[in-house]
Amino acid sequence: MSTQLDKIKELIALRAEARLGGGEKAIAKQHEKGKYTARERIAMLLDEGSFEEMDMFVKHRCTNFGQDKKTFLGDGVVTGSGTIDGRLVYVFAQDFTVFGGSLSETMAMKICKVMDQAMKMGAPCIGINDSGGARIQEGINALAGYAEIFQRNILASGVIPQISGIFGPCAGGAVYSPALTDFTLMMEGTSYMFLTGPKVVKTVTGEDVSQEDLGGASVHASKSGVTHFTAETEEEALALIRQLLSYIPQNNLEEPPYVECTDPIDRLEDSLNEIIPDSPNKAYDMYNVIAAIVDNGEFLEVQKQYATNIIVGFARFNGQSVGIVANQPCRYAGVLDCNASRKGARFVRFCDAFNIPIVSLVDVPGFLPGTGQEYNAVILHGAKLLYAYGEATVPKVTVTLRKSYGGSHIVMSCKQLRGDINYAWPSAEIAVMGGAGAVEVLYAKEAKDAEDPKAFMAEKEAEYTKLFANPYNAAKYGYIDDVIEPRNTRFRIIRALQQLQTKKLSNPAKKHGNIPL
Repeated sequence: MSTQLDKIKELIALRAEARLGGGEKAIAKQHEKGKYTARERIAMLLDEGSFEEMDMFVKHRCTNFGQDKKTFLGDGVVTGSGTIDGRLVYVFAQDFTVFGGSLSETMAMKICKVMDQAMKMGAPCIGINDSGGARIQEGINALAGYAEIFQRNILASGVIPQISGIFGPCAGGAVYSPALTDFTLMMEGTSYMFLTGPKVVKTVTGEDVSQEDLGGASVHASKSGVTHFTAETEEEALALIRQLLSYIPQNNLEEPPYVECTDPIDRLEDSLNEIIPDSPNKAYDMYNVIAAIVDNGEFLEVQKQYATNIIVGFARFNGQSVGIVANQPCRYAGVLDCNASRKGARFVRFCDAFNIPIVSLVDVPGFLPGTGQEYNAVILHGAKLLYAYGEATVPKVTVTLRKSYGGSHIVMSCKQLRGDINYAWPSAEIAVMGGAGAVEVLYAKEAKDAEDPKAFMAEKEAEYTKLFANPYNAAKYGYIDDVIEPRNTRFRIIRALQQLQTKKLSNPAKKHGNIPL
């Protein structure tokens, strides 16, 4: 008869077996590829000693194709809770050493359980993906498992933060869980995401393409916008997830974490008084403006390589977390296009869902013209950004630095889209369009009859510019709350955010709106 001590020994032995996943050979193979195991990743991600594992002894239930003879404790995913900077998080990490991390019915059940716990506790859920896809031997049960996960991603959206790390393969139906989460991070060189692999692509379209060119990190960071961050090493990636969470609240009912501010709130930044070039067609770098006004110059950019004509990311003002949306005059003169509009809209909606105030820095000459944009539905994409700003009820502070023309003026958090406090620099040009375009519409007939049409148009352009290429016309109607000295921008934004801390605004009661997708 086994004693209590024997039972404890058995437990310890089973725990040791579970911690080995697919076994020492499989672990060595994972390390040879320059990759860590699921448990090693969790240990690096969470505060030391904080991980509480769940479902360590779960095994799959499949008997097809001799699967009943091959079982591993934990069944290919490590799940549980822990803390990051002392704050509760839930985590699951797919274990590539067990059946290539492929998803079984029981593995899906484990993931769903941890997601349900995260929702109950109102805590972020982090998924680390490293999987060969559905476990083919389980057929429809594996597919049903994916759908169960996706349903939870959907219900958790806007309630708790969801972050996906892609640390290896993620293909077929598996890609939809990361796509439904708030932020996706991919590993450079070792991860890929695609719906159909290179072989299927070759068979169906005849196109010859490598895994990297089809769905590698660089493709999704710069071309598709599927991933928000990339990292060279797994250590860097896990540190980035920790950093990202420092700007985000635990759930939609809480405020983001406050950090003690060591940067003077009334710090004057004289360089900003001279940053705008005299020529309206000359570029300057918006990153310099952001670095000058935020706490300690710290800015966590999101989707850095995608749609670079708009900049989005997190920063702090007097220790308060904010989302920044800024046009980038250095890239295509800062125009809005399909991709920039989508990128901005998604970020604005995330901030609004999680009570993060939005600071918009505006220098936008318009929407990118041409058939390429119109055929790709720039109207709908521009409407997404417009919708996102108009729907947002969080504090919204807008600073117009230079150009703010036409439709693009409206979609960049103007007063009528419930911008709370709208500032402008003296260099701001807020009008329907630039002077040259305006006089062509207004004086085309008169120019034909003029003695010197060129001189006539130049004179009229100067007149129009004097009248409208300034912030005072908009300020006259109360569309701009104040014209501020550029070097005071940091202080004025902080004052605005302090004033808006008690803001209360709600949208009309409805099931949900129908955003132009």
